[in-house]
Amino acid sequence: MSINPIGMNLLLIGHLITVSLCSGCSKSGAHAASPARAPGDTLVVLSTDKACYHPGDVVTFTADKALPVTAKIRYRNLDSTVLEVQASGQTWQWTAPDTDFTGYLVDVCAVIDGVEKSYGSIAVDVSSDWSRFPRYGFLSSFGELTDAHMDSVIGSINRLHLNGIQFQDWEYKHHLPLAGTVASPSPMWKDIANRDNYAATVRYYIAAAHTHGIKTMSYNLCYGALDDAAADGVDDQWYMYTDRLHTSKEVVPLPMPPFKSNLNLVDPSNPDWQNYIAARTNDTYAVYPFDGYQVDQMGNLNKPLYNYAGNPISLDQTFLSFLQRMKALAPTRRLVMNAVSQYGQQVSITRAPVDFLYSEVWPPDEGFKDLVAILQQNDQWTNHTKKTVLAAYMDYNIAGSPGYFNTPGVLLADAVIFSFGGSHLELGDHMLCKEYFPNNNLQMKPDLQQAMVHYYDFLTGYEDLLQDGGTLDQPDLVSADGKVVLSNWPPQPGAVSMVGKDMGGREVIQLINLANATTFDWRDANANQRVPNTILNAAFIFTARRPVKKLWYATPDADGGVAKQLSFSSSGNTISFALPSLQYWDMVVAEYQ
Repeated sequence: MSINPIGMNLLLIGHLITVSLCSGCSKSGAHAASPARAPGDTLVVLSTDKACYHPGDVVTFTADKALPVTAKIRYRNLDSTVLEVQASGQTWQWTAPDTDFTGYLVDVCAVIDGVEKSYGSIAVDVSSDWSRFPRYGFLSSFGELTDAHMDSVIGSINRLHLNGIQFQDWEYKHHLPLAGTVASPSPMWKDIANRDNYAATVRYYIAAAHTHGIKTMSYNLCYGALDDAAADGVDDQWYMYTDRLHTSKEVVPLPMPPFKSNLNLVDPSNPDWQNYIAARTNDTYAVYPFDGYQVDQMGNLNKPLYNYAGNPISLDQTFLSFLQRMKALAPTRRLVMNAVSQYGQQVSITRAPVDFLYSEVWPPDEGFKDLVAILQQNDQWTNHTKKTVLAAYMDYNIAGSPGYFNTPGVLLADAVIFSFGGSHLELGDHMLCKEYFPNNNLQMKPDLQQAMVHYYDFLTGYEDLLQDGGTLDQPDLVSADGKVVLSNWPPQPGAVSMVGKDMGGREVIQLINLANATTFDWRDANANQRVPNTILNAAFIFTARRPVKKLWYATPDADGGVAKQLSFSSSGNTISFALPSLQYWDMVVAEYQ
């Protein structure tokens, strides 16, 4: 269970128990553009058998209806066609190329009367390790669920190419995650909120995720113990205390009912505690084949803390030894740790054996620019060696009662996060609106459900550009017809924000349409972000570093994200072009000679 760290607002926790719980996405030389594409929605729904693949793996595709005989299938890396074949049937296979860590966008199309019609598209991630391009999701309900329900949940996660999921609050007790013993595990137990969790559900979800190549992570705090921990072998000398004489433990009180205990906080750097919780975690691995440990914390507690001997504890520095010990005692298991408001990130987590960085975002980091600052901090602290997932909860203020997510707010937040190389923890057995993951008060409307599929196809299909290398810069791009006001990052009122990235042989320019945004606060807490005004056929002049041989663009907002070449005229390194449309987010790519 994750808790809002801002002032340790426990009244919020009491409020959260009332939510409904989940039960059962001078000109010289003209350059030709691609064939025009007809407007229209996806005509076939495509899926793949896995969320990610190793090089050389066989990828199985399925369409929800038979493809037309005139259709062809194109396997594309960026704007280049790797392979093109005639379509056939509803199910077909493709052997993934041998190049590791590469995204592909596969589209089904046909040219009819000179116009290219797209029937559908889907991304494929060929990556031997999820840590290179993490796309993280979650599960939050482990009751007595049907196989059909769980298959549907994992099927949706797989379609979004989420390559890892954390099992939030699946455990029996924070200090004793496994209910029962390795030899005789319990078939059912109560979690911290007294919900019924079932062994069969946890096992089924793990197996189903693994079938789709998805990593499974066992969620737990790094320092939580329930009130009865002494009976399970947790020693009083392991705790954190608020005084030097160890008379008062650091306790997070929780309302009972529904919660079954308070949370008593242990010193994460205590070696005996580390050995204890590592052993208990290894017990869970013996029964439930999780791939690793999603480690949580509660952020800066803003008070002096002491160990049993009366020595001060620098809590943010304790996480490093904890994570190192967890890895040493389970070397084949993966580790991810939540940095609540970046607490402990620089001094501990970035130096630890974690697969990627995970930042839970809270006030005062409420602006789009703050999301980007966190991503850039993490890149700097790890010398660009670890990617970042942001746990950032949308429409927060309206999530106390049933309602709907505001589609433009979600899409603009994702456009910013994805443009700067991050990913967003937001999807799983529902979409997240609160730090207590079972809260599913807010639902996605059909337009957001469809958009999420396109946005995650885009993130996956263009991962080579969005998340893999390059140096951020300010592109020399100006409006030629006044249809667009452009500004470099951070966003400015009335302007489309642009972000450039020099990738050696190409320049990538992200255009994020914040021109008529209601707010620059990413959370869209009150769900009042406006739908951006769509800009059609805007003319631009771009001055590149060297001559451009090819110009193309792609957007998750149209044509299934499929790349389209742009016609342009050039004079030296300066080119003129028009962009067909810009709604939320377009990516323009100039390929150098």
